[in-house]
Amino acid sequence: MTGSRKRKSMTIAMLVLLLCSSFMVIPGNIHAQEVSIPDIGSYAAVLMEFSRGEIIFSKNGSEILHPASLTKIMTLALAYEALQKGRVAWEDEVIISQKAWETGGSQMFLEIGQQVPFGELVTGIATISANDACVAVSEHLYGSEAVFVQEMNKKAGELGLKNTLFQNSSGLPHSQHYTSAEDVAVLSRYLISTFPEYLRLHSQAEFTFNDIKQYNRNPLLGRYSGADGLKTGHTSEAGHCLVGTASQKGLRFITVVMKASSPAERLKDSENMLNYAFRNFVLHRVFPRGEVLTTTRVTRGDQRTIDLQLEQPLEAAIPFDRQEELEIRFNAPQSVPAPIAKGDPVGSVKVLLDGSVVAEAPLVAAGDINRAGAFSLFFRSIGDTFAGLWHKIVKMISNLAS
Repeated sequence: MTGSRKRKSMTIAMLVLLLCSSFMVIPGNIHAQEVSIPDIGSYAAVLMEFSRGEIIFSKNGSEILHPASLTKIMTLALAYEALQKGRVAWEDEVIISQKAWETGGSQMFLEIGQQVPFGELVTGIATISANDACVAVSEHLYGSEAVFVQEMNKKAGELGLKNTLFQNSSGLPHSQHYTSAEDVAVLSRYLISTFPEYLRLHSQAEFTFNDIKQYNRNPLLGRYSGADGLKTGHTSEAGHCLVGTASQKGLRFITVVMKASSPAERLKDSENMLNYAFRNFVLHRVFPRGEVLTTTRVTRGDQRTIDLQLEQPLEAAIPFDRQEELEIRFNAPQSVPAPIAKGDPVGSVKVLLDGSVVAEAPLVAAGDINRAGAFSLFFRSIGDTFAGLWHKIVKMISNLAS
């Protein structure tokens, strides 16, 4: 492809993406039709379908509650973000402060002045919920825990967490440190979708530091099929809390349990919600990869139309008995100018259920179309003119005969 043609193709792609962006829906905190899940004893519980953030079930989901160590999901999100952006490296040495050493509760038993790799601290937070590591990470990234907490609340605002306010990085009790089960679900989905490579830390069964072996307290790990996270929490104010997540057959769900009366209750409620989800939802393949779904006109090309297809299969997580109720919508311009390169985005396709988008994918050009030469365009315009006249004549005769 010539440089000129590449530039034109890129221009077309940008214009089409701008056109289609007006139709796009960003998945978020979506509430579906209420369902009833029996035997949920915890004060607050939420079940979320991961791919689009639909809240399937909520019990006191917007109630303001103490989060305990569920706070660390936000602490880890900021730490993972710093790693992702290169602000810090996994092996960077962190000098442990007196404040980190003094932090009580679950800990790695860090020592004042000790130099610990940043990655070790992050692993300690994700695996054994180390409070002292939270302080060390926050001080290393922003100079003080207080400034780090400001960043936590800033990120909460960006994510639309309306019932959340942080006062520390670990979740130690504070009267003005709170969140809700629905906010925690949204935050958990953000962490998993943005930093999936770090789920391995949350599913790690044990962690040894300074020759002290400690174990991950998440009771779903090794017990529930596909469980690979995410975080436990407990204080006398917060009760027993658990954010669980599991993936089976291409489906992932997130559960949040807050203010349970016991570790047994938070486990039972989490399993109950996951069982409901995996028994009642299916990953439905709406269209396979490469299938031509529609066509659109091409102006000034050596072909008059272009086939539009999917580069990847289009799948949606939906209730297993509702496949026939899906609605398909194609969003594509009436025409696009040549030249067009195979794979150029030329619109999108949406799958809707009850008016909500459950899946969306770009439509791309199935082949190359070159710009037609001046000679071809001239004779095509003559042919189009005569075709238009003939159509008018036929229509006139038809009207006279009727």
